[in-house]
Amino acid sequence: MTSADLVLPPTDQQTPTAALLQAPDAQALEMAIGDMHVLLEQHGYVVAVYPTGIAPAHERRLYSVRSVLESDRIALLKVDLPPLGVAVLVRQLRQLSICDFSPGVVASAARLLSHYIHAGALLNSVTKFDRVPVDLRTHAKSWVPGSQFAVVAGPDPQLVKVGPKADPPAGPEFATHLMIAKGQSQSEWVKQTLAPAWQVQSIHEAALPSDSPAWWGTGKLVEFAAYLPDISILYQLVSSVRRENCHWCGMDLIGDRCGFCSSPLPAAESRMHSAGVLSQGAPAPPQS
Repeated sequence: MTSADLVLPPTDQQTPTAALLQAPDAQALEMAIGDMHVLLEQHGYVVAVYPTGIAPAHERRLYSVRSVLESDRIALLKVDLPPLGVAVLVRQLRQLSICDFSPGVVASAARLLSHYIHAGALLNSVTKFDRVPVDLRTHAKSWVPGSQFAVVAGPDPQLVKVGPKADPPAGPEFATHLMIAKGQSQSEWVKQTLAPAWQVQSIHEAALPSDSPAWWGTGKLVEFAAYLPDISILYQLVSSVRRENCHWCGMDLIGDRCGFCSSPLPAAESRMHSAGVLSQGAPAPPQS
């Protein structure tokens, strides 16, 4: 992980923590190479998850370390989720890491599990928000004092102006828990309105990730992410997807792209399994 505030507390005593891959201004290259070498010696493989909003220098550092070590056992996964959604995904991968999945399956599972994380935020303004298309009328409304907007960045982008007669954005059609992280906004709308509408089973709170205000374009927000919490459901979900062997590096994978070398399945295989998870949408989660 590239930021300590994206490492959520473990769900149980078995869930391992995550190692921190520090930015160039916090650690010399030689030290970063040494730390990665130790991780490889201890665990055999490293699955490094980082958000799309990471500083370019930090991303280059990750690739530099992998290049210097000349290792094919390091997966670099750039995730296009809001910061709290990234933190939730990382914890799910930590949960799966203790199961009987190969490193290749765990790495490629990141794309699958992202489909089941409904990540969004309650914003006091969308004037600086550009992650979801916002029309001029909505921008104008954001200047009205007291305006609030519920935004869901994924899996299906949505933007709704919050009001007494407005319906909340559409949520997951399966049982989830809801993680909430408050910024400068103290609104209880997420707990009192969104959570019941989404029929979440439990609500948890976390500290707001440091990158969230920049990602959402404002510090006056309440970030949220609905997710599958149960490791048995996650296990069934990943197990239900057909496994393939990467034709380039030989790692196991699910979906249509290798998590370690990023090589896609050959065209013939992609056509053969066109109804797969990541080419035509995600399967419904198994029932508990």
